[in-house]
Amino acid sequence: MRLVVDLNRCQGYAQCAFLAPDVFAMHGDEGLLYDPQAEADQRERVAQAVAACPVQAILVDELDLAATAPASSGEASDG
Repeated sequence: MRLVVDLNRCQGYAQCAFLAPDVFAMHGDEGLLYDPQAEADQRERVAQAVAACPVQAILVDELDLAATAPASSGEASDG
């Protein structure tokens, strides 16, 4: 999973660090550190962090999400 945080937009509210501490961490009062290549097992926590960001500074690479999505079980088959 690839993440991008707009550090110009980030205001240091730290909601992401609270919700996904293995991916986001505050450095000082306003500096945000994050893992741009977060592990797949952190997907749910990262999604919560994205939704909780008051200034919508966190973006998740949508192409990466589509590539790892499970196949639909409703696919038609011949037979």
